[in-house]
Amino acid sequence: MATTTTYSPRLLKKYRDEVVPALMKQFGYKSVMQCPRLVKICLNQGVKGSTSDKKMIDDAVNEMTLVTGQKAIPTMSKKDISNFKLRKNMPIGCRVTLRHVKMYEFLDRFVSVSLPRVRDFKGISEKSFDGRGNYTMGITEQIIYPEINIDKLPRISGMDITFVTTANTNEEAYALLREMGMPFTNMEKTGK
Repeated sequence: MATTTTYSPRLLKKYRDEVVPALMKQFGYKSVMQCPRLVKICLNQGVKGSTSDKKMIDDAVNEMTLVTGQKAIPTMSKKDISNFKLRKNMPIGCRVTLRHVKMYEFLDRFVSVSLPRVRDFKGISEKSFDGRGNYTMGITEQIIYPEINIDKLPRISGMDITFVTTANTNEEAYALLREMGMPFTNMEKTGK
């Protein structure tokens, strides 16, 4: 009988071996189960001008599928707005939610490859926590992802990325994401 080895992402191994002990020491948790963990990563992109050109939605869905490795779905409008020529159930953007292995793989690529490609990158802001342990940030250009071919790109667009954790406070979520490798700027410490 041949034994099969199951694939485990590099960042998941780092979380179990390094992040959990560091968080237990920092916050004084009595059990490993008290440690906050990453639950999902949600990517969301609104497509400007999609009411007049339906191909823009298809392009956005294909780009987000390339970046995440998971099929993106179009988001539909919820109501009619005549000033924007918008009708109910028209596609106006796309979104994808990553969990488990794909979530860790995306975060690993995002931190080690994509973020360093941002022009004049000095770190990400520490001020985008929502008070419940979640962190949201915006990307202004999708060309930071190496999966995107800049020559075949019809337009430059951005996206919002939300990291959902089980942390109860901003401090716990900040410590978790920092230990996972997120390059935060130290605004409060440097006095900027």
